[in-house]
Amino acid sequence: MEYTPFPSWPDTAPHLIAVAAGREPADMVIRGGIWINVHSREALPDHDIAIAQGRIAFVGPDASHCIGPETQIVEAKGRYLIPGLCDAHMHIESGMLTPAEFARAVIPHGTTSMFTDPHEIANVLGLDGVRMMHDEAMMQPVNIYTQMPSCAPSAPGLETTGYEITPDDVAEAMNWPGIIGLGEMMNFPGVIHGDPKMLAEIAATQRAGKTVGGHYASPDLGSDFAAYVAGGPADDHEGTCEADAIARVRQGMRSMMRLGSAWYDVESQITAVTEKGLDPRNFILCTDDCHSGTLVNEGHMNRVVRHAIACGCDPLIALQMVTINTATHFGLEREIGSITPGRRADVILSSDLKKLPIETVIARGQIVAENGAITVECPHLNWPESARNTVHLGHTLGASDFEIPAPSGANRVRANVIGVVENQAPTKALKAELPIIEGLAEGDGDVCQIALVERHRATGGVTNAFVSGFGYQGKMAMASTVAHDSHHMIVVGTDREQMALAANRLAEVGGGITIFRDGQELAMVELPIAGLMSDSPAAEVAAKADAMVAAMQACGCTLNNAYMQHSLLALVVIPELRISDLGLVDVRTFEKIDLLEPLA
Repeated sequence: MEYTPFPSWPDTAPHLIAVAAGREPADMVIRGGIWINVHSREALPDHDIAIAQGRIAFVGPDASHCIGPETQIVEAKGRYLIPGLCDAHMHIESGMLTPAEFARAVIPHGTTSMFTDPHEIANVLGLDGVRMMHDEAMMQPVNIYTQMPSCAPSAPGLETTGYEITPDDVAEAMNWPGIIGLGEMMNFPGVIHGDPKMLAEIAATQRAGKTVGGHYASPDLGSDFAAYVAGGPADDHEGTCEADAIARVRQGMRSMMRLGSAWYDVESQITAVTEKGLDPRNFILCTDDCHSGTLVNEGHMNRVVRHAIACGCDPLIALQMVTINTATHFGLEREIGSITPGRRADVILSSDLKKLPIETVIARGQIVAENGAITVECPHLNWPESARNTVHLGHTLGASDFEIPAPSGANRVRANVIGVVENQAPTKALKAELPIIEGLAEGDGDVCQIALVERHRATGGVTNAFVSGFGYQGKMAMASTVAHDSHHMIVVGTDREQMALAANRLAEVGGGITIFRDGQELAMVELPIAGLMSDSPAAEVAAKADAMVAAMQACGCTLNNAYMQHSLLALVVIPELRISDLGLVDVRTFEKIDLLEPLA
């Protein structure tokens, strides 16, 4: 299927004017609803909406003059008429789905606009992968805008990716029709210290008149933060407390507060609005990362809005944070984000403003979902073989690849250990005294092994370390080719034989997630596209993801959404401690550190 540009407001204006004036009939009229006006923050009863050529032509108490014999009538019956919801910052790959299947999953939840950063696939397939994501996104019946990834690798010198993104790549992508700006600038030390490559990417985006996404994952709100803001990033979603949110909006950034599958950062930050009384215009809600199980079982942006309301936010303000605030931030206030003349006709019908049941979804003037069921097709790209053959280990792995030799003659050793923090992206830099058995350092208690297996260039490289917090028991291992952001392979386990089995299994199927215990595979989620995504329906992927979660629990893990924690253990731009193909990284100092330290 070829991409067909959506008709512009200037191109449709003559017809919109004629419909609003009653000279020509509308394609659709929604009658008798409560108009949620996000410009004025009002709920206005007994209003109609007239739609023509996929755009709003008229909103008022009576649109009968816009009705002709062929006009489709939708009876609102006193329900709320809400602008389609926008996700301001997200990674489609985190849903384990292609753009088409992600759209199919979220449309029934009322999401009609997404601002996606495909930096996951950029690390695996480079600019070609970004183009594939962009092209499939442009084929969908809703608005999927693409941010050109900025950081592959995310931390140069501390990890090796399958491909690198260059300033020339960024400049080229700025000319693609669906590119809305630059994806999150994760290399914040690079910006702070004036790295020419990072500044060139920002400059190319700004000169194109587009938005630079931010990512400042540091608690330091002093001169480093000021330097980062001066570099040009316009928003940030890495805040975890009220002070973070306040600091960002005071410096002219948008504070993006996220509720993903494992990130619960809304409640701790929205008090800047609900208690401190800051102007809500510069606050935006987003998801960042949602896996398929969350999308199918809990929702998408409707889930985030409900959560914000439960945290004390006025419903109308919460809706502004997922509609007009987002549209304004990306320079699209005249295109999406409100139910007003000329804008794309993206409308939700809901009977409750707080519980927000999504009963009808209209996107670009057509009904795309009703009562939780999608009513349109979401076309698929023909993904090439190069996108499906991306796991290259170099050799069949054995238990010996996961050994951690101890210093000669030692009986015990002190290890730097990655500490998982439930429901948050940061980890803790822990230390643990571990036993040595037959010359090898071994996990003990809650401390088990983690390995980063190189999978892009078939080097056969394996980096070994220790991790704490999963609570695994027995002889088990979990492996995933989703390993933000370099997307090598992360293997966590209590037994080296199981770790080898899990890693080899993922090489066999071309990527995904698997869990082994006592030599048997307990769960498998196949992700054949770049080792990150499946082009199967979301419900099927979610069912396998649910089985994966159950298998993790059967192995002793009780963390909420522990898979998301697993997949981020190689993210060398979020403190405190991470693993990469080059070693153990202290993200507080952006330096590699030794895994083992001598005991005093």
